[in-house]
Amino acid sequence: MKNIFRKKKYLWYIPLALVLLVGVYYLPPVQNRLAWRVDDLYSRIKYFFNPPDQAVFQPEQTDNFESILATTRAEYLLTLTPAFTGTPTSTPRMTFTPTIAPTPLPDSVSLSGVKYESQSGHNNYCGPTNFSMALTFWGWEGNRATIGDALMPGNRLDKNGKAGDNDKNVMPYEFQDYIIENVAGMTSVLRYGGDIDVLKRLTAGGFPVIAERGIYELDMLGKVSWMGHYQFVTGYDDTTSKVIVQDSYLDGPNFHINYDEFTKSWRAFNYLFLVVYPEERESEVIDLLGALADPDTAARIALDRAKKEAATLTGNDQFWAAFNEGTSHVALHEYVDAADAYDIAFNFYSELPTEATSRPYRVMWYQTGPYFAYYYSNRFSDVINLANTTLNDTISKPILEESLLWRGRAYYMAGDTQSAIADYRAALKVHVNWTPAIQALQDLGVQP
Repeated sequence: MKNIFRKKKYLWYIPLALVLLVGVYYLPPVQNRLAWRVDDLYSRIKYFFNPPDQAVFQPEQTDNFESILATTRAEYLLTLTPAFTGTPTSTPRMTFTPTIAPTPLPDSVSLSGVKYESQSGHNNYCGPTNFSMALTFWGWEGNRATIGDALMPGNRLDKNGKAGDNDKNVMPYEFQDYIIENVAGMTSVLRYGGDIDVLKRLTAGGFPVIAERGIYELDMLGKVSWMGHYQFVTGYDDTTSKVIVQDSYLDGPNFHINYDEFTKSWRAFNYLFLVVYPEERESEVIDLLGALADPDTAARIALDRAKKEAATLTGNDQFWAAFNEGTSHVALHEYVDAADAYDIAFNFYSELPTEATSRPYRVMWYQTGPYFAYYYSNRFSDVINLANTTLNDTISKPILEESLLWRGRAYYMAGDTQSAIADYRAALKVHVNWTPAIQALQDLGVQP
């Protein structure tokens, strides 16, 4: 009997020890050294029991999915055999007259003056690193940390040299805003619908290009998975049919990528590209862009390509093509059409197999077009459900500020102001001093 009481007495030590361990863990010197290991373990456990590539968002308003898909295919078939319409008529459109006579491009170009930077030592730093290279090419004196501290404050190095991991991506528009606010004399242009020819024209003209592509890498569970990645294009070689990039991640400076391989992975971002240049050289950039100089024309070109690809490709490529239809419609402010296109894309996604490299579950970490489309089509429940899937099922912690912001907006429109405020404040914890979240709170008369 005494042994039983003695054992019960010792049982009290277990919760006491746990309390002491928790207390010790939260001592700053201990937490600074162990927090990332705890987070890593938590992520591994969550991903093991809830694989993110199993998560599927199902739009609520998809009753007309089959009819929309049939219409899309029919429209594509009509482009293959145009109907006779009588006397051809011209449609007025914006044109950009070249200021210099076009000249044949050289067989190869490799721009000099590039200051290569690696993103190593930081988490998710391909954005700040590539944007830094784009600016230092023109003589800017900052570096990746200068941009990263401004656009990804949650990923700064702590006093022990450990990089934060609270922000997964920098959006292209954020970099454009950074240039406007911080880099006098410089500007930029962002377009969809790029191709190898425009990369060649721009680099041959002396203007390097940032392109956003999708790549496949091993994740923490050892599975090959998709993620977004910026690359700084500084040349090409027609003799080998390769683009020359400064890869900040694994492949290093002056890495050569086959034209077809580059284009295939570029599809994941609707062939988006960004050019940084001095303001006084804008006319040169406009001339080199050709039809893509006009943003609406560029979006139409991207839309036409996406429709053709969605009707002819299969698997992941078909998903991306349908997704790009939506993105192009958003760029044109055609939100209902965009929502219909995204409905089709997400249905394609749900049919993709989950083994190997099939499902690009991180898509909403990098792109926000569906939020625009559903929100401005008054489909607030779809905004909320998509954000819930993204924040709860595709990432170990809900730290995507764009998803939090859009869910907050949708909550407010649905009449749930308190949930909206909570999401705006959560976005500010991820991205300190983020203007869209601050503005959203101020619009509600609430202090951040």
